[in-house]
Amino acid sequence: MKKQFLLLLLLVSGFGFAQTLNDYKTVIVPLKYDFLKSENQYRMATLSKFNLNKVGFDVFYSNEIIPQEISRCSVLNYDIVKENGFLTTKLYVTFKDCYGKIVYQSEVGLSREKDFQVAYNEALNNAFTSVYGLEYQYNGGAKAAVEEKAEKVEKVEKVETAPQSIPAVVIDPNELLFAQPLAGGNYQLIDSKPSVVIKLYKTSDANSFLAQKGNQQGVLVKKDNQWFFEYYQNDQLVSEKINVKF
Repeated sequence: MKKQFLLLLLLVSGFGFAQTLNDYKTVIVPLKYDFLKSENQYRMATLSKFNLNKVGFDVFYSNEIIPQEISRCSVLNYDIVKENGFLTTKLYVTFKDCYGKIVYQSEVGLSREKDFQVAYNEALNNAFTSVYGLEYQYNGGAKAAVEEKAEKVEKVEKVETAPQSIPAVVIDPNELLFAQPLAGGNYQLIDSKPSVVIKLYKTSDANSFLAQKGNQQGVLVKKDNQWFFEYYQNDQLVSEKINVKF
């Protein structure tokens, strides 16, 4: 599995230099952009979708539901970025893949108009001039398909290498554990080895402690002069008698 994962990563790296807009068919357009105060202000979202449709993309607004058959890595995320300019409006657009990597960034579109509505619309249309110049043609999504497979293999790899859960600590109810004081009124219960078996954390009740035994969390409570470690396992309350000397 590791060899397959590394092979796919090499394939993705090899494709990376040739990645273009032609590898994608679908684009997500946000309704609001960082430099604007409200959704679709100055018709930026509407104008973006119009231009992208004209280029040849299938376009969805960010608040629309994307069909399930469209995989995450076959979609481009669109954005408009504003550059600082003296007495001018400067905008360019970016297209990012599912990993946040820029696939394409347009040339800067400029407008010297003073009216914001006119200036933003003109600058955005000018930015799209370079996008139109690419003469976009969808190639079937070979790049996105490789990325999607690599993503699935990576998820499997992470699951397979996940650390195993800590085995439960079994305590002989007849074995005497000694309570070793810690700071703040807390204790740790040690056996004859000595090893720490249970950690106890003080509560407002002298006959009750929050307790941790291995990966099991519960309480240590005193009932009829006997101490019991209680916890839930598979939605069932488990009570273990503990022989403690404080």
